[in-house]
Amino acid sequence: MRDRAIIWSGLAMFLLFATFPFWHNLSAAVTSKGPNPVLPANARQCVAPVEYMKTSHMTLLLDWREQVVRQGRREFTAFNGQRYNMSLTSTCLEQCHSSGKAQFCDRCHDYAAASVPCWDCHVDFKSTLRSAK
Repeated sequence: MRDRAIIWSGLAMFLLFATFPFWHNLSAAVTSKGPNPVLPANARQCVAPVEYMKTSHMTLLLDWREQVVRQGRREFTAFNGQRYNMSLTSTCLEQCHSSGKAQFCDRCHDYAAASVPCWDCHVDFKSTLRSAK
């Protein structure tokens, strides 16, 4: 029974270390505000609702890729009936997100530590021209 103080202090230390991440995050005053991408200035409507694009844009782009490459379809009819050319670089980056890949795509993907294979084949010409100057 003389080890009671050692046992209780050991349990207290264990609880302190085991719950440290919880208490640290709870007491942290700084919170992340997210990636803050540059939104399109000239486009009023996206090819899909904003909430869908935030969560499932990659599904849309993969579906576009399948339709263009495998089925030869190049036209997409949006939820509002408007028609778009299925193209990452000419539709998304030139017409809507003209600030470019670095200002729009990369901000979110870097924040989420997401590596995307889009740029293995596609080229953002505006970013390439800016970096060459």
